[in-house]
Amino acid sequence: TRMSKTELSTMKQPLVPLATLIGRELRNRKPEKPFVKYGQAGLAKKGEDYFLIKTDCQRVPGDSSTLFSVFAILDGHNGISAAIFAKENIINNVLSAIPQGISREEWLQALPRALVVAFVKTDMEFQKKGETSGTTATFVIIDEWTVTVASVGDSRCILDAQGGVVSLLTVDHRLEENVEERERVTASGGEVGRLNVFGGNEVGPLRCWPGGLCLSRSIGDTDVGEYIVPIPHVKQVKLSNAGGRLIIASDGIWDTLSSDMAAKSCRGVPAELAAKLVVKEALRSRGLKDDTTCLVVDIIPSDYPMSPMATTPRKKQNMLSSLLFGKKSLTSTNKGTNKLSAVGVVEELFEEGSAMLTERLGNDVPSNTNSGIYRCAVCLADQPSGDGLSVNTDHFITPVSKPREGLLLCANCQKKKDAMEGKRT
Repeated sequence: TRMSKTELSTMKQPLVPLATLIGRELRNRKPEKPFVKYGQAGLAKKGEDYFLIKTDCQRVPGDSSTLFSVFAILDGHNGISAAIFAKENIINNVLSAIPQGISREEWLQALPRALVVAFVKTDMEFQKKGETSGTTATFVIIDEWTVTVASVGDSRCILDAQGGVVSLLTVDHRLEENVEERERVTASGGEVGRLNVFGGNEVGPLRCWPGGLCLSRSIGDTDVGEYIVPIPHVKQVKLSNAGGRLIIASDGIWDTLSSDMAAKSCRGVPAELAAKLVVKEALRSRGLKDDTTCLVVDIIPSDYPMSPMATTPRKKQNMLSSLLFGKKSLTSTNKGTNKLSAVGVVEELFEEGSAMLTERLGNDVPSNTNSGIYRCAVCLADQPSGDGLSVNTDHFITPVSKPREGLLLCANCQKKKDAMEGKRT
């Protein structure tokens, strides 16, 4: 018998591995919304670590079906005011940067850009206070199975997925470790070097001068060059409906433990106890040298009796689970952290870490062009446009503000952008 064209084309298609098919099947079965369980632990040395736990945020105010959770770590330095300010303002700034009345999918797609806007806006608002403290900021937004992480500084968020695949969802902005950031800071006009002590000996980690900060990105730090930027690295992933565990912690943990060590130290126990175990493990080897704060967050399938991370007995795992999660990813790096496995564990949706605002915010579409009003892409203030410079309270806008870049900024935000890129005249 003759085959139809459809049958022939079906035959030609390459075979898809079984695990991939099952992974797709797992993701496409619309599972119930997961539970979020969490634990927090920490010890203060300087009292500059702060954290935020908010499990009752609503994408649409008043609509409980649009709930999402926020977890954050803020590790302050040179004082506490920047950490407190960031903790109180970033989420509101995120929400104000996202249009109202959009679908959940559109909201998730808008989140990475909104987080960039929120971090920069928060930094600019804090600078107006004239205080010199600074802070790292690692913000984790969990909406059902989708996790979005924005971070500046050296606090860190890791994901422990089923089968022991541990992956890093943040990038450390430490001058000592991050060559790209060192090059960016020096290209923008900063000087990078160690502390010189009497006798010409250099000690300690690489720092940026003036200011002596060992981070290349932070919020605040008004007394340090503006090439120390608040533009976050953002990563967005979607978990399979087997769930996973997030460990979010300040550098007091990561200076002692690798990502794998932290994950292993608390496997098989509920989140509440897990956070305490991570802190305990970090202190065991080196004592309390710095503020140490840890949040453990489990994203758990709603039909699961308890945390998926508490399923220690291997025998109880069914065939499907061991097929998908039984083998460890082979792409491990020397830091003991794996890239996310493609076999049904996690789907990577978005990742971008550029410090260039234009690359992060793209071609901004002006609002109300017919009425001659433009909205600044960062501070979101409406700006009237004219032939020359138009004034709107303390904001100015140039209608032709870098037209080749297509990013509409008021004069204040344009000034901030130029300063961050080392172009200030």
